[in-house]
Amino acid sequence: MLLGIKRRFARFNIVQFCILLLVLVIFTVAFIFPLGALFSKAFIGEAGAFGLANYRSYFNNPTLSISVWNTIHISLITTVFSTVFGFFYAYAIMRTDIPGKAFFKYIALLPIFIPTVVHALGLVYIFGKQGFITRLGFDISLYGKNGIIISEIIYTFPSAFLLFLVALEFVDGRLYETCNAMGVKPIKQILHVTLPEMKYTIVNTIFVCFTLAFTDFGAPKVLGGNYNVLATDIYKQVAGQFNMSMGAVVGTLLLIPAIISFITGRFISNKNSSSLNAKTIPLAIKKNFLRDTLFLMFCSLIAMCFISLILSLFIGALTSYYPYDLSLTLKHFAFNDSAGGIGSFLNSVWMSIFTAAFGTVFVFLYAYMTEKTQGLCILTKYGKLLSVLPLAVPGMVVGISFIFFFNSQNNPLHFIYGTVAILVLSNILHYFSVPYLTAAGALKKLDYEFEMVAEAMKIPRWKTFLRVSVPLSAHAIVEIAMYFFVNSMVTVSALVFLYNANFKVASIAITHMEEAGNISQAAAMSLLILFINVAVRILYEFVIGIKKKQAIKGGL
Repeated sequence: MLLGIKRRFARFNIVQFCILLLVLVIFTVAFIFPLGALFSKAFIGEAGAFGLANYRSYFNNPTLSISVWNTIHISLITTVFSTVFGFFYAYAIMRTDIPGKAFFKYIALLPIFIPTVVHALGLVYIFGKQGFITRLGFDISLYGKNGIIISEIIYTFPSAFLLFLVALEFVDGRLYETCNAMGVKPIKQILHVTLPEMKYTIVNTIFVCFTLAFTDFGAPKVLGGNYNVLATDIYKQVAGQFNMSMGAVVGTLLLIPAIISFITGRFISNKNSSSLNAKTIPLAIKKNFLRDTLFLMFCSLIAMCFISLILSLFIGALTSYYPYDLSLTLKHFAFNDSAGGIGSFLNSVWMSIFTAAFGTVFVFLYAYMTEKTQGLCILTKYGKLLSVLPLAVPGMVVGISFIFFFNSQNNPLHFIYGTVAILVLSNILHYFSVPYLTAAGALKKLDYEFEMVAEAMKIPRWKTFLRVSVPLSAHAIVEIAMYFFVNSMVTVSALVFLYNANFKVASIAITHMEEAGNISQAAAMSLLILFINVAVRILYEFVIGIKKKQAIKGGL
């Protein structure tokens, strides 16, 4: 009997080895090889010699090299404001007694549901030459540095807020009770207790915000004007001038802050440890009229800004010709075929569904094989290393690296170039890391004894996977699918290099509409993206609510 079990283990190990090897080969070919093609293009000059000639050419061109300093400048300013605003907004929700916390929390997430191009578009309606605020006599010179910074703050704020929200959720109330007993004032508590406890989160937030602002394409594309940044440089070099070598150079430059952020994040995750233990007590929030009033005013101001951004899209989409004819109309939803028509929105929905379906299956299988495979330590470690690398690669770098790799006639995978398959693949790889960490976290909670018992009872591993691992990880699977869908609907950076003229998607169509001056149609398309993403989020909350009720009933 023991001999039979050992043979069965051996057979399963071979099967596991083959499946694990397959997913690692797919990931390596689809992600690492394109990056290799990008770097080879950046370091190989016109004469075919390997060196830094392309970089010297880039930095010797004043028009191009100034983009580096412009990008750093706006990223630093954005990081400061987003980090400060995100901290106080999260602090208001977690540490004060303001009313409407759920409302403020969901309002803060609104920018996630629309492309970054749309953030800039909303600002045009508010602060543009014919904007609401501008017509009142307040001109902030939107086009250029000012507009990019405001748009980037809107884009990076939700990420900063969520990071601080999670960090502030876990706190030992004993520290603050001691401070209150000693008469320590609230401001000193923030400076000497809260901030030191969150030092790793603060550093991580700074790098995340800086990287997001550094690599964003949407805001500079709409509001940049003559203010060049790296993201628009790479677009002009590749899509405008077909200068692939310079595009590769800019792509590698975009990797620098992302890689630093990635390394810092990994270092912080190793250093950071929870201070919670069995003696921890929850923090009791006490009423404080002055504090609560000030934070309520702050949160209301932020919420009003985000709501104004969304309302501006409604005004642009539903009025005949803003600001000259404000009569209501739906004509802007009859999209021009030149920009992709309503088909571009439907294409986005299908692309996002495919991304969610295939991405969720691949990510969960990948996580299962790296977390549950025994005896293949080298392969599993390699798989875990690969899984977090997409965090360090911006979307525009993914897009341009795919051009260099999949557009080569010598590549047997060339047939997927220009199809919806390459759009889905780029989305899966671009957003791979967060779903992987979600799936791995869910699988780690499942005891390996499930597999051991199944092996002893001669139950095939695939049955254990389908009947135990998948049902017990249903919450994580639904969350992964939602994450892939929402991000696929709003992404621009990778797709702007890869889309086919016969298969335009909504986020790219919005960019083209804005370029053609059809901002009312761009606003209308933006609302469709917002509606579908909010609907998916509501569906997600509904499904999770049902699962929680089932879990409670099962526990009873």
